[in-house]
Amino acid sequence: MKQKLAIGIDLGGTNVKGVLIQEDGEVLREMQEPLLDILPNGEEPPRHWKNVVRLMAEDLEKERTVEVMGLSAPGLPDEKNESIAFMPGRLSGLEDLHWGNYLGKEKVCVLNDAQSALIAECAFGAGKGVENIVMLTLGTGVGGGIMIDGKVHQGYGQRAGHLGHIVVDSTLPQGITGTPGSLEEAIGNSTVEKRSSGRFKTTTELVKAFKNGNALACHVWLDSVRKLAVGISSLCNAISPELVILGGGISKAGDALFNPLEEFLEVYEWRPGGLKTLVKKAELNEFSGAIGVAAFALKENQ
Repeated sequence: MKQKLAIGIDLGGTNVKGVLIQEDGEVLREMQEPLLDILPNGEEPPRHWKNVVRLMAEDLEKERTVEVMGLSAPGLPDEKNESIAFMPGRLSGLEDLHWGNYLGKEKVCVLNDAQSALIAECAFGAGKGVENIVMLTLGTGVGGGIMIDGKVHQGYGQRAGHLGHIVVDSTLPQGITGTPGSLEEAIGNSTVEKRSSGRFKTTTELVKAFKNGNALACHVWLDSVRKLAVGISSLCNAISPELVILGGGISKAGDALFNPLEEFLEVYEWRPGGLKTLVKKAELNEFSGAIGVAAFALKENQ
């Protein structure tokens, strides 16, 4: 039987990524272009992100019969998953842009980018065959997604899954959602310089110094990992997932992340009767957001 084809496009922080996939998850094509936002004078550049998405969709669909299309982006989707309803401060013009109308399609399924990555891992990666999952994407900020009984939980107002904004230290300042001492503030790449008093500019630099035994790096990094363990333990108490998946660039720290995280979880995770939540690294690459939203579009159009 001929498999349906789907296009998935992920509008990220620095790049636009696109894939053409089959129903079984085989990726037939991948594309990536730099993201361009509004110029300082308020004008759109010729390769503005909206145009990049449109040209990428046209290229991926060329000489193919593509049944469905999905788009993942930061922010909160509307109730019909047709646009991003709320994304303040970034990507001017993204809010309320109806992607189906813009791209001349009957329907483009729109989803939050971290939730798209979760769907990809559930369908084709570390979460395959598991129905209750929490995923954290550790990068510039911290995103997340929740899978309950095999379905992504979007919640009231599509707000569910913003797990980077749970509180791990209420004595710290408020973040962009108003919550103080968020997980995103504790481990996101955007706060490394502040957390290290200007000594390290990126998590990569911090982890390298940690591996070399630098005292300040050890303190800053292990404090961040401890707070991640606190956050995961809190999520386990609230949601009781079978599996926690860690993705994003910071997850590539490998043993420097997962070994101390396991030790902290032994202290903080409630394990009644020896029950222990498995924590795994995401298996898919940087195209997971595009793959996940394509899979979401296929499922929504069955």
